[in-house]
Amino acid sequence: MKKLDGKIALISGGTTGIGLATAKLFHQEGARVLVTGSNPKTLQAAESELRGVAEIIASDAGDATQIRELFAKVQREHGGLDVLFLNAGIVRGGLIAELPESTFDDVFRINFKGPWLSLQAAIPVLRSGASVVLNGSINGHLGMPGTGAYAASKAALRSLARTAAAELAERGVRVNVVSPGPTDSGIIDKVYGKEAVAAIHASLTEKIPMKRLGTTEEIAKAALFLASSDSSFMTGEEIVVDGGMTRV
Repeated sequence: MKKLDGKIALISGGTTGIGLATAKLFHQEGARVLVTGSNPKTLQAAESELRGVAEIIASDAGDATQIRELFAKVQREHGGLDVLFLNAGIVRGGLIAELPESTFDDVFRINFKGPWLSLQAAIPVLRSGASVVLNGSINGHLGMPGTGAYAASKAALRSLARTAAAELAERGVRVNVVSPGPTDSGIIDKVYGKEAVAAIHASLTEKIPMKRLGTTEEIAKAALFLASSDSSFMTGEEIVVDGGMTRV
């Protein structure tokens, strides 16, 4: 039997990277998958790549009105939700002394406020036995220079998961976190440009005991574990998938 047979699963930021890989895996495991995105270019690409795999919904993961409309649509068209993977996020680097306030606000709007609003809007839609997975980051545990806003947003997300797990336990809803280390999701290319990618990958690889970056498929498998009944006695937990970078 497939792990998500008959389940309705929503993945925010599901048109690229980890979200895209997870959408494919959830579909393989029997779920009816819905993915969101806000970039017209990636939405169009996903329409082709996820045809027959997932329903594509244009929705800004940091916009309160669009978030409320999204979950109203899910309730109206699907009657409820069994799996919610709050995956959408952005990376913006910069030293604390130099980072513009507007950049800080953008990071927290997408990485923390958006998931908080999504969780709030989703609560009436989540069925008993549902699983919520938040996409964190090992940066929430580190003091890596230049990641002040990003790391803080992911640490806040980890805290949110604990509180949500406690508040939703009586409803039969579990809330957990998957925290990737450096991954070949393409986000490094977006942030630092293709010319810098090789050097950054080499530097990160040296810090990882397994001497390679993770794959989006590997993160997707961890998300599947948390989304499925395989993790039925886990809530408020965090699974770190980083090749030992923060653990060895």
